[in-house]
Amino acid sequence: QVQLVESGGGMVQAGGSLRLSCAAPGRTFSKYVMGWFRQAPGKEREFVAAINWSGANLYGADSGKGRFTISRDNAKNTVYLQMNSLKPEDTAVYYCAADLTFHSLSSGQCDYWGQGTQVTVSL
Repeated sequence: QVQLVESGGGMVQAGGSLRLSCAAPGRTFSKYVMGWFRQAPGKEREFVAAINWSGANLYGADSGKGRFTISRDNAKNTVYLQMNSLKPEDTAVYYCAADLTFHSLSSGQCDYWGQGTQVTVSL
């Protein structure tokens, strides 16, 4: 069982930055691919980024690529999403997720999800 707890969301002006964190206490963290999704009001959930235990990563086609950076600290059982140059269209609930492969995670077929953290970007 993997429990995921997100933090770091909030309100920021356009052009600003936020760093989201997802803590996954437990000894099985290292074998999971960890990732982030987001869901804006009235829109479908969107894959943002994923990273495996060795640091290999995958980014979604449109959601923050070039502005967002995913990283993880295996010693702290934590994955991060650094978001820079934020835009109003980045406003969404951001969810942390975990699964065993990049394919299953990026497709949204994740075994584990966090509760979500709200990110609001204003003009």
